[in-house]
Amino acid sequence: MKKKLYIATVGLLIGLGLFPGATKAQSGSQQYKVAVADIMILKRQKLGAFQLTKDLGADGVEVDMGGLGDRETFDNKLAIDSVRQQFLAKSKELNVQICDLAMTGFYSQSFAQRPTALKAVQDCINTAKLMNVKVCFLPFGVQGDLVKNPELRPAIVERLKAAGKIAEQAGVVIGIETSLDAKSELQLLKDVSSPAVKSYFNFANAVKNNRDIIDELKTLGKNNIVQIHCTNDDGVWLQNDPKIDLKKIKATLDKMGWNGWLVIERSRDASDPKNVKKNFTANTTYVKSIFQP
Repeated sequence: MKKKLYIATVGLLIGLGLFPGATKAQSGSQQYKVAVADIMILKRQKLGAFQLTKDLGADGVEVDMGGLGDRETFDNKLAIDSVRQQFLAKSKELNVQICDLAMTGFYSQSFAQRPTALKAVQDCINTAKLMNVKVCFLPFGVQGDLVKNPELRPAIVERLKAAGKIAEQAGVVIGIETSLDAKSELQLLKDVSSPAVKSYFNFANAVKNNRDIIDELKTLGKNNIVQIHCTNDDGVWLQNDPKIDLKKIKATLDKMGWNGWLVIERSRDASDPKNVKKNFTANTTYVKSIFQP
């Protein structure tokens, strides 16, 4: 009788999330959340991204900072108070979270060499703080490819150290995407030595360079990965991609104790790449079937 009472009590405490050994899954909270990138659903910094994200079945959206080009900083409409408030209101109304602000302008611009790169990053951090967004995505792109251009490494480390200090003060984390393998990226993070600079891991980077996603995740480790872009290059949907085993990846992340946002970028059907609803609904549904069963 006492044993049955104990089991019932423990069950109740776990259900309430009050038992010390209760995991996130046991307490009913969501360990993994699924988002889409607004730029990839063709709603770059547009208010309509929230309703479309909800229609696609995702929990959140990665909001882009706007174009960069030859400007001193991003073409950021969120710097306007009234626009920013509209975004926050729509996010709350539809219960669609902003998982991060993305600086995709750096895919084609040089973080290492642009004179105003740090200003642009600071503008993103300032916007994130105003919107209570905790992550800023910073890709190094073509001009910041550290495999092809290793000579840029000292400048990138120096600038990341400076950006890290700004981010720390704002309570924001910068998630970087590099072309490096996990071991080299881990060393880069160690050289930067800032708790506000972490890896924004991208499945596609591992796949296109013939690296094992599981090994890369384990090498980086739970505490060094802030978010994950969980798609491959375009071609087939995730559910049809033999190069990405989501079930195995989830088991690995579970074992690592990692939790956070999985952001869908690509993996569009090559025969119908412009069909946003079809492609992103398929991938969102599949990712959720694995990570939120």
